[in-house]
Amino acid sequence: MGQYDLIIVGGGAGAFAAAIKANELGARTALINSGLPLGGTCVNVGCVPSKTLLHAAELLHTAKHHNVPGIELAVNKVDYATVVADELELVGKLRNEKYEQVLKGLDNVTFIEGRAVFVSNNMVKVGEQQIEAAKFIIATGSTAIVPNVEGLAEAGYITHIEAMQLKTVPKRLAIIGAGPVGLELGQLYARFGSQVTILQRAASIMPSAEPILTERLQKILTDEGVSIKTNVQLTKVTAENGVKTVFYSSEAGEETVEVDEILLAAGKSPNTEKLNLMAAGVEINDKQAIVVQPNLQTSQIHIYAIGDVNNLPLRLETTAGREGTYSAENALNGTNKSIDYHSVPWTVFTDPQLASVGYTEDEQMAELKVCACRNITFDKLPKALITKRTEGVIKIAIHPETKIIMGVHILAPNAGDLIAQAMVLIKNKNTIDDLEDMLPVFPTLSEAIKLAAMSFTRDVSKMSCCI
Repeated sequence: MGQYDLIIVGGGAGAFAAAIKANELGARTALINSGLPLGGTCVNVGCVPSKTLLHAAELLHTAKHHNVPGIELAVNKVDYATVVADELELVGKLRNEKYEQVLKGLDNVTFIEGRAVFVSNNMVKVGEQQIEAAKFIIATGSTAIVPNVEGLAEAGYITHIEAMQLKTVPKRLAIIGAGPVGLELGQLYARFGSQVTILQRAASIMPSAEPILTERLQKILTDEGVSIKTNVQLTKVTAENGVKTVFYSSEAGEETVEVDEILLAAGKSPNTEKLNLMAAGVEINDKQAIVVQPNLQTSQIHIYAIGDVNNLPLRLETTAGREGTYSAENALNGTNKSIDYHSVPWTVFTDPQLASVGYTEDEQMAELKVCACRNITFDKLPKALITKRTEGVIKIAIHPETKIIMGVHILAPNAGDLIAQAMVLIKNKNTIDDLEDMLPVFPTLSEAIKLAAMSFTRDVSKMSCCI
């Protein structure tokens, strides 16, 4: 029987952050992983491969739609299989450099390959081996939800995992669900020539985001040829002679779409089912997520849960990593560290990107019963006019009394980079007066945040270029 100070179940970003911190603290640690290779979702089938392909699709689109008079660019060849091969090569490189080689340098960490199953609240079983520890961190991630739709399993489908490895682009593709996965992959495949239909159950393509941004993004995607159906309910799927027919109900009644492939993007479910958490006495909620306190502690004080497997509000690579570090410190040092999720930004890597940090208007209304918000379109920004990318919009929310910036929401090229500035402003509780004294480089898109802040006190359409 192996005995450790800490057992980490999982091998993704959160698990590795926990292992690195545990190693620094000198704790005898076991890292147990099964399923996806080391690195988990992000490096293998998530952020790295998808953003690599999205960059290629953006390059292809820009060559055809740069909008600069006097310049015509020809795309002579598109070899999608070669694009995917390059993506997979990068995945392998980063997995080796950032995970496999890092693991070899963790002297206090023992790697065990296999599925960990709890047999008590201080012991897991891996195959025939029983392993005991004083503390545990569960970081098993999540798996794509398969909707309970008649005929779907028989017709066949792919998830984001297979979508990152396809060697050919489906001629016709139905995506079940919008959200980050559906929107990113929908635009990606449409730009590579697929006829894409997104079927979204909710009224919005991103229900948690600001409507002024999501509605504009939806129009942009529609103008690119992506068919987006909202407020729909799947009823059944059939397959005949290689053609899959998706039946769904909408306000227009019963409708169908014929496709060559179906991609599931209807959300993800925490990987808790096979852990035998009942034996450990760990509480889960009705969505199968492990219930944790802000310090990441489960219903068992010596067991922590991080990343997609817990019930905290954001499921990001960045939050999983920080949760991993904090959970190791809290478990081994008795600290009580937690994340302020309202200061954590997120991004949907469509083109333009949709990025957000802090309170939305709905959240501010729920908490303060009032919203102090302003919107600025990017046709007010010289840089956007220069690059002919004026489709963007920024929305900013402030506290109506203190003028502290509470939320920033951006639809624009490189919004994921721009939102980092807003993250710092919110974390430091800066006001719009503070922003007026800041001097962003001219001409850049970073001026958008200052311009939006200044719109609370003046008519920005009557200002000169340098603000």
